Amino acid sequence: MPPSPPSEFERLTSIMAQLRNPDGGCPWDIEQTSQSIARYTIEEAYEVVDAIERGDIDDLRDELGDLLLQVVFHSQMASENGQFTVEDVALSINDKMVRRHPHVFERPDGRDANGQTEAWEAIKAKERAKRSTKDTPASALDGIAGALPALMRAEKLQKRAARTGFDWTNPEDILDKLAEETQEVKDAIAGGVEAEIEDEIGDLLFVAANLARRFSFDPETALKKSNQKFERRFRAMETLAAERGQDFSALSLAEQDALWKAVKRTE
Repeated sequence: MPPSPPSEFERLTSIMAQLRNPDGGCPWDIEQTSQSIARYTIEEAYEVVDAIERGDIDDLRDELGDLLLQVVFHSQMASENGQFTVEDVALSINDKMVRRHPHVFERPDGRDANGQTEAWEAIKAKERAKRSTKDTPASALDGIAGALPALMRAEKLQKRAARTGFDWTNPEDILDKLAEETQEVKDAIAGGVEAEIEDEIGDLLFVAANLARRFSFDPETALKKSNQKFERRFRAMETLAAERGQDFSALSLAEQDALWKAVKRTE
């Protein structure tokens, strides 16, 4: 029997190895490191999300391919350095998924989705505890990637802290804290020290993220919707000004604000 043709995944790993081959490979691919392509990995993940949100299945397929390429790319470079292979990556996630789903692979217990979420977090906590050492004791905040978008990371930090009981009990407390942080921003602005102003604005954003979390809203999604709303209204302002024969950028702030209010009334 002739050998079976390689799977498309095997073909992809072979293509990546050829691109990285110093003898006849692609100069750009050869000179890359995991550090140099890290930002592309993040970009590809966001492009997957964008395709999902637009409901474009064909684009989702293509973007998932781009994201898969990043996995293969990083794995190929690690393999060349004798660190791990793409097979090791697959082995790692396979073992992790089995380990974190004992109710499926070991002892069915009829838990629902909420029960699984609680169990998942408990298992992850045990895994983090096993990785702790004398020099790096375990923390409830372990494993939250530093490269996450700041607003998303704020929510994850707050959720982890809340599991230990460190959390506000009602929205009014958060609103009081929001007012307190707003005043501290005002005080910092009055003081005129840029580093302090930046620090206080960061605190204000952190508390705002906590308020969104308290109502089970994803702060990243909430801000994304506000971004979209602002963009929609701003473009409508520009269109309205053009229809009136006006140069939008030449208008006074009061005139631009009047356009903003006119656009809002149409929504």
